Amino acid sequence: MAQRKRSSGKSGRDELPGGRSQRQLRVGEELRHILSDVLRNGHFRDPDLADLVVTVTEVRVSPDLKAATAFVMPLAGKDAPKIIAGLNRATSYIRMEAVKQIDLRVAPQFSFKLDHSFDEAARVTKLLQQPAVRADLTKDPESEE
Repeated sequence: MAQRKRSSGKSGRDELPGGRSQRQLRVGEELRHILSDVLRNGHFRDPDLADLVVTVTEVRVSPDLKAATAFVMPLAGKDAPKIIAGLNRATSYIRMEAVKQIDLRVAPQFSFKLDHSFDEAARVTKLLQQPAVRADLTKDPESEE
């Protein structure tokens, strides 16, 4: 379980090490599920979003829950800039559909960004496969004396 720390703000609320509160994380996860449903079932008029297949990997919510940034990855990463632009154009429709499924006082304004975490994971995996790094990882720690 993550260690909580006291925020330096005046609210006195507990924050997790990433700087986000438990509530932000919980609402973000709920919004991730809702956005996945909306994007899967959405009937978009935009031709850039026709036959849309994306994965919503994370939703980060602002502390006041009025803004949400959704990180998405199109299937196979193709046409990503075009899809991100189309999703950002369709935020009012997406927000209207999401409001029907979530119980918040104020519906957040959505923005969409491309998720680069898959690229970063592939880069780290490639680094770990290099012969020099692999040799360091397989060394016997007790033989280093």
